[in-house]
Amino acid sequence: MEQRYIYETGEWPRFRWDLATLAEPLAAVRHRQGLVIGRMQSLGFQLREEATLESLTDEVQKSSEIEGEFLDRQRVRSSVARRLGMDTAGLPPADPDVEGAVEMMLDATQRYDSPLTTERLFGWHATLFSAGRSGMRHLRIGAWRDDSAGPMQVVSGPIGRERVHYEAPAASRVPFEVDTFLAWFESEESGDPVLRAAVAHLWFVTVHPFDDGNGRIARAIADMALARAEKTAQRFYSMSSQIRKDRQDYYNMLERTQKGDLDITPWIFWFLGCLDRAMAGAESTLSTVLAKARFWDRHAAVSLNERQRLMLHKMLDGFEGKLTTGKWAIIAKCSQDTAYRDILYLVAKKMLVKDEQGGRSTSYSLCLP
Repeated sequence: MEQRYIYETGEWPRFRWDLATLAEPLAAVRHRQGLVIGRMQSLGFQLREEATLESLTDEVQKSSEIEGEFLDRQRVRSSVARRLGMDTAGLPPADPDVEGAVEMMLDATQRYDSPLTTERLFGWHATLFSAGRSGMRHLRIGAWRDDSAGPMQVVSGPIGRERVHYEAPAASRVPFEVDTFLAWFESEESGDPVLRAAVAHLWFVTVHPFDDGNGRIARAIADMALARAEKTAQRFYSMSSQIRKDRQDYYNMLERTQKGDLDITPWIFWFLGCLDRAMAGAESTLSTVLAKARFWDRHAAVSLNERQRLMLHKMLDGFEGKLTTGKWAIIAKCSQDTAYRDILYLVAKKMLVKDEQGGRSTSYSLCLP
């Protein structure tokens, strides 16, 4: 029978790659890794905590977005902050979908040095799908898929004209395949931890052991490997944010690799480039964190009510569109008169500034140095 997928090769899963081809991008990533960690470690404890909060919020939110699930950023931030023991004033409570995604990511990155086991993977899957469903579909929770509804396939397109991008190994193979993967992941012979992150991501998502959530778990495993490479639970960049930007390239590269042979050099080359761009984006995270710190330091003596604190946090986290009294009233759940008084107070304290365009479309922006 003609081979269709990488796991059908006779030597599966003995991946190979050309170290000479990967030497330069790997060295570049390792260099940037050192620079990012060095710069972040030079910050004070509170700023490092804030940078970690930003990066983990991005990671959880964007990893879900890659799969077409859109989580409320403020609820993600609230859940991460609470679990890290940080201030959650002005943030809304998280819902179960958010809590599950955050719990999995924090377990992977904060407990990076604990062994990855079958039980741990089952726990991640159960917390991701605590309701036992994905949309309208019932899932096997905390258990491997059984293919009772047919082979596990990655498809796109309308019903009746679906395109099959990938078909995973039969369910009967999953326990053995996962055991083989976990033994490799925890072995000392699995090589450079950054390369391990690339291989682990591909390997897990190729086995596709669960009914759903395989992509998010594969990215959590890669984050775990990267945390091991950096020997720190503090995260200063988001790989999933960069994958989200490169989403189509990501899926195309996965499909080509899964339909190829065991030479996965192109996949690792792509992964290293994506990781390098993600770490370059840490500069943006740092700028955001420093801007927030300067803003709060500058206004430390200003007395604020909960509505004002809530809205200022939202604006500092990247409020979309223009802030008006109407939007303030809706988000803060108050009357427009109350919203107007709240805003005028912040303008008087030089925390907000009235935008040039006035009249019925009057809007306000943060007053940043």
